[in-house]
Amino acid sequence: MCRHIAYLGPSVALGEVLVTPPHALVRQSWEPRRQRNGTVNADGFGVGWYAGDDPAPGRYRRAGPVWGDETFADLARVVRSTALLGAVRDATWAGADGEAAAAPFAEGTLLFSHNGAVRDWPGSLAPLAGTLPPAALLSLAARSDSALLWALVRHRITAGDDIARAVADTVLDVAAAAPGSRLNLLLTDGSTIVATAWGDSLWYLDEPGGRTVVASEPYDDDPSWHEVPDRTLLAATRTDVLLTPLKEPAA
Repeated sequence: MCRHIAYLGPSVALGEVLVTPPHALVRQSWEPRRQRNGTVNADGFGVGWYAGDDPAPGRYRRAGPVWGDETFADLARVVRSTALLGAVRDATWAGADGEAAAAPFAEGTLLFSHNGAVRDWPGSLAPLAGTLPPAALLSLAARSDSALLWALVRHRITAGDDIARAVADTVLDVAAAAPGSRLNLLLTDGSTIVATAWGDSLWYLDEPGGRTVVASEPYDDDPSWHEVPDRTLLAATRTDVLLTPLKEPAA
């Protein structure tokens, strides 16, 4: 379920990443090519981007499908950034959270998205939720598995973990608590992208000139796209991409 993408590189209009390519994120909202679960990503969307010298990103999120939002079309045409994260949300069960459930989630300099689903939610993660401070639970952005995953990642970062370790250890903890979950996470601070391939597709594109794209699926047919093996942590900057295998938790 869901599709997401992150970009680092020279300043571009948001639409150059999210709209213009032939199989861009907007088209993936109704016609994904490699989505393994779900078919239509119409239950919300969002984009976060970094502007100027402000380290905290701006966001635009809505509860409906991206293809019908004229304001997003205008923003994507004129807003430029050197780093962004966009996501479209798979059609799912009814809920009252609206755009609060749409990625990217944000805090400080960070943007976060989850492509997947936690098995046997919410009961399977009750023990992990219990490790969070009460304030973290009371301030969840939405009543969803993705919002709780974001809280778990944030808690590790606040405790001193770097963003790659926080993402990797959260995935391993959740996979142990809820086997069979799909846990493709995507996180950026505007200078680094961290992502996991765990149960769904993940690809990356690194090009000359310091341009790096990490996405659920390629937005075009450029042969330079690389598929990330399942059970892998990706950490990327504008010039380097590092892949680290993640070990399946013991049964």
